[in-house]
This record gives sequence, structure tokens and C-alpha cells, in this order.
Amino acid sequence: MTDFMDSIFSRNELYWGEDFQKYLSSLKIAVFGLGGVGGFTLEALARAGISHFLIVDFDTVSKTNINRQLIALNSTIGYKKTELFKQRLLDINPDIKLQIYDEFYSEKENEKIFCKDYTLENIDFIVDAIDTVKSKIELIKFAKLHNINIISSMGAGNRMDAAKLFVSDISEIQTLGGIKDSFIKNILHKLKKYAEIESGLTVVTSSEKPHNIRKIKTIETIKADDGLSVEYTKFTPASTPVVPAVAGYLMADYILKTCYNKFFNKQA
Repeated sequence: MTDFMDSIFSRNELYWGEDFQKYLSSLKIAVFGLGGVGGFTLEALARAGISHFLIVDFDTVSKTNINRQLIALNSTIGYKKTELFKQRLLDINPDIKLQIYDEFYSEKENEKIFCKDYTLENIDFIVDAIDTVKSKIELIKFAKLHNINIISSMGAGNRMDAAKLFVSDISEIQTLGGIKDSFIKNILHKLKKYAEIESGLTVVTSSEKPHNIRKIKTIETIKADDGLSVEYTKFTPASTPVVPAVAGYLMADYILKTCYNKFFNKQA
């Protein structure tokens, strides 16, 4: 019993057993976006025992991230989020294998991102925690085209009530009261127009009416690894500490429950 309790995942195994724990360690998860939502999703999956990750984010920590992001501290301002998560995940589980892509995501990067050990066939789930509409649409379209499981975040900004977050199919958002802001409406419209997607996509969103006392719009320029610059318009949402974290945990929860049900149905 003493040896069993020395395992970092022993408490997990008390719930779902050693066989499922080993199964989790074989899964490969791609996480796009390591901000408030994606960071909590990633860490929860690592603490569950998943040990193969592809992480994608171009950004560095800023002072405005500190209110809601796991790796955002005064001491980490200016550091790459991918490198900070690498250090953090390996401190949780030294056996974790990471592929890092430290660039702004767009569809033209797919060939570079899904390479080496992380071929399309090896990705079990994609976590979409991207907050740029065009990139989000391109990632979802790519995942659906290649039949990769994906869960997408659609509503952590401009909200305070974590109890109003929910997981659903994208076709159910309007019925469940989760289509109250222009961001979601824009995504739904573009998914239908450019990817012919109106259902079959799992999302985490909110039925809370969004609130923001000030509208901030900026034009940002990102230099890609090919030397070209990518310019995009950024609308800065209000963001509270709890909602992004809970949205991230809901995404991790959905992935774990999906894998749990698949594994034990297969064993039956």
C-alpha cells in the first residue's frame, strides 16, 4: 500500500484504476492557446496523467494576464507561455513528452505543427482555446476535415458567473441561451459559411449576458517564423479570475469523461 501511495497518480487510480491510468498516459492532446482557458485545461489533463502534449501559443506573459492565467506572475512577465508551461508540466510529471510550436496559429502552419511524433493519426483530442476568430475557424475546420476530436471554447470573456457556463453541441447554443454576444454569433456565422459546420462540434460557452464597461480595440502585428508579419485586430474583453479557469476545467472534464466512457465501453 505504501508503494502504491508513492505514485503521483495514486488518487486518480483509486477512482478509475491502474488500467485506465495507463491508457491516459498513452493519449496525445493538442492544446491551442495557453491563456486563461487553455492553461487550466492543459494542467488538469497533465495532473490526470496524460503525458503527450502538443502545445501551441505565440504569446508572452503580460501584466494584464496575472488576474487569471496559471503561469502569469510578476516574475514571469515577458517570458514565453510555451516555455513556462514546459517547466511547469515537467515539474508535475517528469515523464511528460512535449512538442512545442511557439508561433501564431493559422491554417498555413498545419503542416509544420502536425509533424514528427504528432501526426494527424496520433492526436486523440484538440483543445481550441484560441481567441482570434479567423484562427479558431481554421483550426475547427482542419480538425473536422481530418476527423480529430475537438472541443472549443466560446465564451469566457466579459463574464463573471461561472455557474452559467455549459458544455453542449454547437447546434444547441441558441436553445440553451448561449448566443448573446457578437463573438459567438460571428463564429457561428463563419463556421457555417466557410466550413459548413452547424452541428457535431462540442463547445464550452455561457448563457450569461456579456458585460464590458469599456471597448478596447487594437491592431497587433505578429512576426511568423518565415519572416512575414501577420496583422490582426484584437478586441480586448473584460476577464474575471474564475470564469476562464472553470471553462478550462470543463473542457478537461469533457475530454476525461469522453476517454473514460470510450475505454470502459471498449473493455465491456
